[in-house]
Amino acid sequence: MRTVAVIGNGPDNHIPDLTTYTNDIDVWIGADGGVLTLIKQGITPDYAVGDFDSIDISDKKKINNHAPHVLTYPTQKNETDLELAIYEAMKLKPNKIYLFGITGGRLDHALINIQLLSQILEQDIQGIIIDKWNYIELTKPGTHTIHQTKHYSYISFIPLTNVVSNLTLSHFLYPLTNFELHYGSTRCISNELIGTTGTFSYDNGSLLVIKSCDPS
Repeated sequence: MRTVAVIGNGPDNHIPDLTTYTNDIDVWIGADGGVLTLIKQGITPDYAVGDFDSIDISDKKKINNHAPHVLTYPTQKNETDLELAIYEAMKLKPNKIYLFGITGGRLDHALINIQLLSQILEQDIQGIIIDKWNYIELTKPGTHTIHQTKHYSYISFIPLTNVVSNLTLSHFLYPLTNFELHYGSTRCISNELIGTTGTFSYDNGSLLVIKSCDPS
């Protein structure tokens, strides 16, 4: 099993301590300024990807000195630096891709970055976005087990298609059985597990699962 982490250029105060994930991650990829985040946290990036238009000369030298693979793209291009970094991650054929530093800051960036999970899932790769307050995963129809964690108190289910059909939540504070969850509904926001594990299942659609906590 191979796990890859991609770090974007998001605000530092949204990014958790990445060193706590070093035992789980085999390859680290920095997208543009995300490479500097890795270096600041004492992690050697395996790849640096982007146009680096927000990087000054001294930081670019630092990136070249630390990353064995630096892939530089033109400023005018069709993809964002993060999307290009995800492409590189998927080339490695991992089972899982963690995404850090891609929330916070500009809302347009955060929204499209979450939607990039769909490209990862299309390759049958598990994609997970993590910041200090959220753990975000896009899922496919089927039955899924979800585990209670101390850090994330709430679990929300957000449809990314017009309808998520026959949604069933078991061992939740607010259970559901064969519910039709429509796009734009707040019905499945801020639920909680009543034990250490629970299950959710659905037949059709695309469902975003967000574990979250209140900022302290």
